[in-house]
Amino acid sequence: MLTSLRIQNFKSWADTGELRLAPLTGLFGSNSSGKSSILQFLLMLKQTAESTDRAQVLNFGNDLTQVELGTFGDILYAHDRNRRLEFDISWRSLQLLPFYDGSGYTGGRVVNSLGFTAKLKAASNAVGLQPIVESFEYRIIETDSTSRVRAGVATSEGSSTPDYELRTCGFPPRSAGLPAQVMRKPTKYYGFPENIPTIYPDTGYLWNFAWALEEELGRIFYLGPLRDNPKRHYAWSGGRPSDVGHGGESVVDALLGSRDDLPGIQVESRRKPVMLEERVALWLKELGLVAKFRVAPIVEGSNLYQVLVRRTNLSAEVPLTDVGFGVSQVLPVITLLYYVPEGSTVILEQPEIHLHPSVQSGLADVILDAIKIRKIQVIVESHSEHFLRRIQRRIAEDQYPVSDAVLYFCALGKDGASTAEVLDVDDVGNIRNWPKDFFGNDFREIAEMTIAQQRRKIAMAANQ
Repeated sequence: MLTSLRIQNFKSWADTGELRLAPLTGLFGSNSSGKSSILQFLLMLKQTAESTDRAQVLNFGNDLTQVELGTFGDILYAHDRNRRLEFDISWRSLQLLPFYDGSGYTGGRVVNSLGFTAKLKAASNAVGLQPIVESFEYRIIETDSTSRVRAGVATSEGSSTPDYELRTCGFPPRSAGLPAQVMRKPTKYYGFPENIPTIYPDTGYLWNFAWALEEELGRIFYLGPLRDNPKRHYAWSGGRPSDVGHGGESVVDALLGSRDDLPGIQVESRRKPVMLEERVALWLKELGLVAKFRVAPIVEGSNLYQVLVRRTNLSAEVPLTDVGFGVSQVLPVITLLYYVPEGSTVILEQPEIHLHPSVQSGLADVILDAIKIRKIQVIVESHSEHFLRRIQRRIAEDQYPVSDAVLYFCALGKDGASTAEVLDVDDVGNIRNWPKDFFGNDFREIAEMTIAQQRRKIAMAANQ
């Protein structure tokens, strides 16, 4: 699970400050306030780690990736190439990782909380479409919240070219003197130079750091705001996708591919685990969208499937294309939450789009349930007051701990820089620092409507 994030000089963010990330992290605010940029940054890190091009420092994306950000100059704050992109990310892994403790791989030092910091700058040449790594550093976060053990690389001080040196603290000291062999440049933005072992002995532990970061980024899954329209038929080749696709285009593949998953999803209220389709069908019913839901072949033995629903128990069973648009929009959201591996981080961008207010409220319950029983983390960007109010209500009802939720209000300042304010939620769900016009000004709308009504009545009476 990601535990904190700080970004400097990325798009509209001069500095996010340190953002605590909880099992439920909510980003609220007006349009173009910087909410999506935080999500895009995490997805940029993920798609870079998954890229096969090890020489590419950052993968800014294309029309096939989850985000497409242009060039390094495009993502820098104020498009100022003299600025450095700096970021710090911390996470807690599912498993313990062994590290060198001075006497070998004895298992004496095992950790699961790590941090990573990087500084990237524009190349000095005229093009500079790819950044160069100025420095990066990993740290082990000890139980007392200090970071006494560090390892990283940095450009040599005073060097006009990116020549790198290894820097460690708390690990066995590196070889004395300058190495006879020049250290190669880092791999991507986070990987130690490949020839470090030939220069410094006993540094095999360094690869554990990069592996741990790749593992954490690989557990991030994303669903965008624009989900695919439903289809009358779906062809399934028998595969099992890693997720539902960033537009929900693989949701039926995920539902069918999960049928062999055993033992299934363990739900506290039931003794026996349930299958993914069963859990999805239950939530669609709880949200009041359908009475019944199933995925079935068109004819027995066919690889063509259709999603069939009953709007009510007495309604005819019809394809998903023949009911309201909301079902097809919420289906990928519910499926993804229960499909990803336990311990994953799910990023949802405006999951409430095209949903009735009551369903927007219920969607908060779906997310809270998935966090609880699947032990996942959800980072959600939303404009829905109904969604937020349901979270407040569940906290007030003591059904969700306030310590496991952190909510931010993002705004764009007069200087053009985004800011993030933590919403101060108390133990009974009240927001103590409710921002002005958070979801508009309902009182002003009612007051203006009342004044307009009185004016209309006076004018109508005068014309009689």
